Amino acid sequence: MNEIIAIAIITLLAVISPGADFALVSRNSYLYGRKQGIYTAYGIACAVWIHISYSVLGLSFLKHYIPNLLHIIQYIGALYLMYIGYKTFTQQQISDHVTHALLHPRQAFTQGFLGNSLNPKTTLFVMSIFAQLLRGNHGLMHLIGYGMFISASHLLWFLLISLFCSTPVIRNKILRKQVSINRVTGTVLATLGLCLFLTN
Repeated sequence: MNEIIAIAIITLLAVISPGADFALVSRNSYLYGRKQGIYTAYGIACAVWIHISYSVLGLSFLKHYIPNLLHIIQYIGALYLMYIGYKTFTQQQISDHVTHALLHPRQAFTQGFLGNSLNPKTTLFVMSIFAQLLRGNHGLMHLIGYGMFISASHLLWFLLISLFCSTPVIRNKILRKQVSINRVTGTVLATLGLCLFLTN
């Protein structure tokens, strides 16, 4: 149960932490409308499965054939959580500089999909999560269940962002408070990363 709670907290904090995905969804929602923001969120949630797939396959291979290397990756994953905690704490204000133009929903989906699938932050985040999970004797269905939770968390959060950020007044309020949000989120992520590091 403690593992489930820890993974859930880390996932939710990482998802809501403002970054490239947040900037893309809020931008598309604000500039092009709610529908475009929603399709961007769908693209992000689908792209998460790319990270989940190679994390489960690759790390499972390491667990069976090179367990010492997997242990090192677990430490790296914990250190990375501390690192993104620090980066979130010190992150500067996000601003958008784009021109107003029409954006087809398919283009919005593609932007979300490519933006997330090529994002090294998401790569390292998902790998660090599954590296910790593979310390136990989780079956494939258990790991897929965690993957569904991670993907669903991305989808629900960014759907909410698209709904709220399609209203300019609300979007501006969120961005004005993001420094405080970053500091709280960064502190919690770094603390959780330190706890994982010490328990490896």
